[in-house]
Amino acid sequence: MEVGFSLRSEAVGAMRTAMVSAENLQLSLKTELSQEEQALTLSSRSPTETHKVGNEDLKEMLESNKESLKLEAMKRVVGLIAKGKNASELFPAVVKNVANKNIELKKLVYVYLVRYAEEQQDLALLSISTFQRALKDPNQFIRASALRVLSSIRVPIIVPIMMLAIKEAAADLSPYVRKTSAHAIQKLYSLDPDQKEHLIEVIEKLLKDKSTLVAGSVVMSFEEVCPDRIDLIHKNYRKLCNLLVDVEEWGQVVIISMLTRYARTQFVSPWKEGSTFDENNEKAFYDSDSVEKEEETEAKPYIMDPDHRLLLRNTKPLLQSRNTAVVMSVAQLYWHLAPKHEVTIVTKSLVRLLRSHREVQYIVLQNIATMSIQRKGMFEPYMKSFYVRSTDATHIKTLKLEILTNLANEANISTILREFQTYVKSQDKAFAAATIQAIGRCATDISEVTDTCLNGLVLLLSNRDETVVAESVVVIKKLLQTQPTQHCEIIKHMAKLFDNISVPMARASILWLMGEYCERVPKIAPDVLRKMAKTFTVEEDIVKLQIVNLAAKLYLTNSKQTKLLTQYILNLGKYDQNYDIRDRTRFIRQLIVPSEKGGALNKYARRILLAPKPAPVLQSAFKDRDRYQLGTLSHSLNIKATGYQELSDWPAVAPDQSVRNVEVIEPVKEWAPLVGKAKKSKSADKFYSDNEDEKEEKGSVSSGNEESSSSSSSEESGSESEEESSESEKTSTDSGKSSSGSEGSSSESESGQKKKKKKTKKLPQKKSKPAAAHSESDENGNGPVANASSSSAESSSGSETESEDDSDSDSPTVQKKKSDVKSKPKVEGKSKKEVSLLDLDDFSPAATTNAPKSAVLSSSLLSDLEGLSLSNVSPDIQVTTPSFGPVTTYELLHHMTGKGLSAKYHFPRQPCLYQPSMVAVQVILTNSSDHSLEEIHIGDRNPASLNIHCFNTIERLEPEASVTVSMGVDFSDSTQAANFQLCTKEDQFSVSIQPAVGELFMPSTMTEEDFCKEQGKLLGMNETSETITMATANTSSQAISKHVLSAANVGVVSSSQNNVHRFAGRTVSSGALVLVSLEMKESSCALLTINTEKSVMASMLLRDLKQALAQA
Repeated sequence: MEVGFSLRSEAVGAMRTAMVSAENLQLSLKTELSQEEQALTLSSRSPTETHKVGNEDLKEMLESNKESLKLEAMKRVVGLIAKGKNASELFPAVVKNVANKNIELKKLVYVYLVRYAEEQQDLALLSISTFQRALKDPNQFIRASALRVLSSIRVPIIVPIMMLAIKEAAADLSPYVRKTSAHAIQKLYSLDPDQKEHLIEVIEKLLKDKSTLVAGSVVMSFEEVCPDRIDLIHKNYRKLCNLLVDVEEWGQVVIISMLTRYARTQFVSPWKEGSTFDENNEKAFYDSDSVEKEEETEAKPYIMDPDHRLLLRNTKPLLQSRNTAVVMSVAQLYWHLAPKHEVTIVTKSLVRLLRSHREVQYIVLQNIATMSIQRKGMFEPYMKSFYVRSTDATHIKTLKLEILTNLANEANISTILREFQTYVKSQDKAFAAATIQAIGRCATDISEVTDTCLNGLVLLLSNRDETVVAESVVVIKKLLQTQPTQHCEIIKHMAKLFDNISVPMARASILWLMGEYCERVPKIAPDVLRKMAKTFTVEEDIVKLQIVNLAAKLYLTNSKQTKLLTQYILNLGKYDQNYDIRDRTRFIRQLIVPSEKGGALNKYARRILLAPKPAPVLQSAFKDRDRYQLGTLSHSLNIKATGYQELSDWPAVAPDQSVRNVEVIEPVKEWAPLVGKAKKSKSADKFYSDNEDEKEEKGSVSSGNEESSSSSSSEESGSESEEESSESEKTSTDSGKSSSGSEGSSSESESGQKKKKKKTKKLPQKKSKPAAAHSESDENGNGPVANASSSSAESSSGSETESEDDSDSDSPTVQKKKSDVKSKPKVEGKSKKEVSLLDLDDFSPAATTNAPKSAVLSSSLLSDLEGLSLSNVSPDIQVTTPSFGPVTTYELLHHMTGKGLSAKYHFPRQPCLYQPSMVAVQVILTNSSDHSLEEIHIGDRNPASLNIHCFNTIERLEPEASVTVSMGVDFSDSTQAANFQLCTKEDQFSVSIQPAVGELFMPSTMTEEDFCKEQGKLLGMNETSETITMATANTSSQAISKHVLSAANVGVVSSSQNNVHRFAGRTVSSGALVLVSLEMKESSCALLTINTEKSVMASMLLRDLKQALAQA
């Protein structure tokens, strides 16, 4: 070794000399030599040191100034973590990059920190200020990741910081961040249970969230922190039921489990004996137009609570889920909650799960085994699905065998026994033994086949396999106890086979049978005892005990022949190594052999040892498992697991169901008959039909289906407001009172009837979900209609329009500085000659064009618009005015809810004068009352940070007069509604404006070359595409432009290819580029591609354009 080491040292020294010479001669040998030298140096190091050197290069990369190197290093680090390798020593180098501005790098850093923050708490605490800053980051993923890391640092000292962060995140505009805050609640609770009360407040707030992304996570937190606080669920019960279909799969499992427990405490049992289910009441519940509901309903012993029915109805579609856990959850819900005649609907879904992996099969079969004990009829039609396959694992085979045994009856027993005969021959010995036990159970359960089963088991006694023979003996022993007088021949046959049987349990069983029925085989039993006396010392303990018992019984019944044998066996047992046998021997001796001291028990010996014994009951191992909730770990293990919450018994009397009612303002209902004007009666009917009928239909004052998803809520309200907009256009035209705003509206009045006709034709196609009861979009091609239901009467649905697609939104900043431009309200009836900056509708071109055109503006507007600049616009890509004319008017406030004040709004698709990041909105206020309204203005906003430019206070609005005002709203590139109060001198009305995604853009003009260049920068995750089928009438260039521009406020980009249509725009708030291209394929198919950084907006826009182009 020393010689080798010295030679290596000499070689290294020689190389260094050569390097110096090479440098002097300016030769390039340095790289090669350094590699060889490094290899020689590394060869003497341990593997651990080599690994450290491997990490050194990662540290260098992480500390370099190049973003690409850092990104590559982080990818490699995350790869190491994924492979299970320890990368904790890189923590200091990684944590330095937590403040990096590169979004992709920051995400990877947060992934690493979540993994190691708990181990490296001190170093993580040093960066806590960075995490706190990241909680305010514009990017929702960064905010969520920062909260995730913060909650992963399990140090009690930062509990207050975590608590504050969770509360802020719970109020975040992004549902993804709110979802992360729900996850953080559980972590904080495990760290500091004393924060329970504060966390419950956050949970209560998050339970009211309308986003399907949040629902599952907050219910999980509820189950962890305060599962006993059922009162928090009351108000949210119907909402959770309706959201259930759209929640992500694992959230569905948690919600269903919680709702199962909730229902068992709030509804009466549907299983009462002798009760009949009120079918008429059920039909009335579903029938949306049922007017004679009360007449149909008759008094019956059991009437299901509408909320109970709501839960069963909304979970039923989930039986088709691809997720096996969801299907299993619904199955257990129906098992524990549904009337007995309805439970059978889960059967087919459970049988379908048996095609899945063996782990899934195992759990499903366990649950089916429990269910099949109580209700055999459920699974009997699917009996063949439980036949054993040769490829099944032993534990799967055993469970199928259990189910087949449970399903056995007089009708199918012959088929099942034929199956069992095949199973007995299986090479799997454990399975064969289980089959013999199953045959024994069938023999005891069905008396008609008892003899057949016994004869078959006796034939198995001559089987070559010891396991099969032993199991047969044990089962025969149990069967013989039921009819001992008729089976002496079987006992004799077993005695003859005794010498060939070596399994201890089988030998013990034969000896027990000999002793129990020794009087029926008086010649054979003593001979068997003689043989046993010879081999007593080498037998197993269980066999020795039965030999002692046999000897005692024969001593009492046939003492002449067996007295000496018995004494011999008792003497052997007295000195046995096992104390159980020694104790039994002493006990038996005192019991059967009379003595002077202990003769008191002797006269009772015969009654004790030879007493008639009840036949054993062969029953399923799953007999008592139904005490646990199906699908739980406790049910699977058959023991109560930690954290298991037992299902409560049904209440004798149902608790008050009004606790689940959500507050809704009733005056609308009372004022309904007061609508006097004939021309508005139709609109008034429509105003109520959407909400009130549904409320009746569900038997509650909650707007049930409107809560099913945020999108469905907005869709319903949108279609509703569109009809009312056309009504308002007619009204304004008839009255002859015009303003610039109403002029723009009246231009549409001619096409109003066409719109309605088209809408009615398209309605049936749009009912894709039970929750979305109405049209999903403006069927005249104007894209999806935003939620305009903002009145107090619909405050429950209006407030529920929080879009779950606003995940890309940034927090709006409070605009405290007032704009210098002041909008003067213009009351109708004044001269039209004045040109107001608010009347932008007058200048929007009415015709749709294929090529971009500069907007034609009046000289007065041009002078006023000088100096107006739009941020984030490059010189090559200019923002232009829209090339699409007609606009849709939505209702902001109904005149009945507003006590005479009505308000409608529309998006003029013009640049906002007050702030470039705002979307311009024009509002038409009308006084429909018989008295003047004073001091009309905008009040509080929700949230308070919402950036709105308000119109000036209208001092006075005369009866039947209208005024058009202009507002600006910063939606922060989100379709989330802008909620605020519209106030008069006496009243305040909660209203909301929610834009369609297409209204959040402003058109841009660019060349085809610039379009392709920008599109190349927005690939990968920034590209959303789908092949769509277009209506035949929409394949022309003009029709495509018309429909695209109707759905989105974008500009047309000229194209040199006839089959490719391009459109460009920017988001109003952030100025992010949005590129739309439509490439025509064969027939009516086309590839629709949207490139933008705002991926959520892209998916929403894609959906809207797809709908618009598919319309005929």
